Amino acid sequence: MRTKRLVAMGVALLLMGSAACTGGDGGAEDGRITLRFQSLAWQEESVDVNKELVKEWNATHSDVKVEYVQGSWDSVHDQLLTSFEGGEAPDIIHDASDDLADFAYGGYLADLRDLLPERLKSDIPQRSWETVTFGDGVYGVPFLQEPRVLIANAKWLRESGVRIPTPEKPWTWGEFREITDELGDEEGKYGVAWPLKEPVSATLNLSLATGGQLFHRGADGKVRIRFGAGDEVVPRTIHDQVNTDGSASSSTLGSGGSDTLPGFFGGKYAMVPLGFSYRQQIVQQAPKGFEWQVLPAPAGADGLTQGVSPQTLSVAEDSPHKKEAAAFIGFLLQPSNMVRLALGDWMLPTGTGALRDPALRVEEDGWAIGAGLARYLRSAPAQSVRGYPEWKDKVATPAFQEYYSGAIGLGELRERLVRDGNLVLARYQR
Repeated sequence: MRTKRLVAMGVALLLMGSAACTGGDGGAEDGRITLRFQSLAWQEESVDVNKELVKEWNATHSDVKVEYVQGSWDSVHDQLLTSFEGGEAPDIIHDASDDLADFAYGGYLADLRDLLPERLKSDIPQRSWETVTFGDGVYGVPFLQEPRVLIANAKWLRESGVRIPTPEKPWTWGEFREITDELGDEEGKYGVAWPLKEPVSATLNLSLATGGQLFHRGADGKVRIRFGAGDEVVPRTIHDQVNTDGSASSSTLGSGGSDTLPGFFGGKYAMVPLGFSYRQQIVQQAPKGFEWQVLPAPAGADGLTQGVSPQTLSVAEDSPHKKEAAAFIGFLLQPSNMVRLALGDWMLPTGTGALRDPALRVEEDGWAIGAGLARYLRSAPAQSVRGYPEWKDKVATPAFQEYYSGAIGLGELRERLVRDGNLVLARYQR
């Protein structure tokens, strides 16, 4: 009898598990639908906001309930791939636009063009929709984004007398190099610290301002790499700051953003280029009385244009309740809710309605500077390039790291990015 009870319990658990997956019908005997929403929110504020919004939806939708599932940025790609192939993907998927290409082309994500409310489609600018458009379909909703900004020691800059840049009158890349050289000294203090543990996306996204594109799609639809004059400006500036001027610390090139903060707080670096959301860590960790400010990244031939890969919400193609899942996304991204999500993640919303909210326009903690940069954000250069992950890991990352350290020159960097890079991309475009 004990064995029979255990078997019965096991069968019940299996049935419950299958009902929770998109491979089942997602519904109960009473007709109520349950959707699984996998969120990658990880900061306490952000997790709380997401859970609150799920609770608010459930309180007003008795026939469609949403179950909050906690995911992780560290393992999301492999985890999703496994769940897609196993028919167990969540209905609503939180991810980033630069992770969607293979899932979209692989048929794992639903085309949202006919599922989303018109209000949401018109509220988010076309430049943001381009980040989630693959072929003729739209496979996610971009909702949070962050530009790369300069986090500066306000007192250091004020006492130096340098001109403080604004979104209306930013520094040029040439001016930025001159100023960091002026701010540094021979006593172990540097004008800038570049945390480039992941050098590729930072370099390519900032290079949009200087006319860099790197990936060029031809009339045949195939993508090829060309490293032109516009692509040189940002990497050459960083290289020269480290290896020629000595205005940038070589020791931070292999570091992540958080690793540079102790040195920044300790007065070793005047500025650190970081993602906009790092402001939360600075608020939490800065010593009492430490003065800091947010500055726009330098501008180039194309102004303050910068590439971004927004956070996204998608619907699994295998979900039996795509319409209901899209309705939940529409609720989650109402302007007032999008503001709450942006504040929780210390990022910028893509929606124009949310971006106008006074809470995101205050001077405190650099919110106004970030809001002023939103109109310049564009799709990251490699957004829809198949084979980009392999090119980034095997070709571009080591090439940029060696160039920034001074181990190779610009000619060798160009040859490796183009020659080796095109060989990689060609395999994905046969």
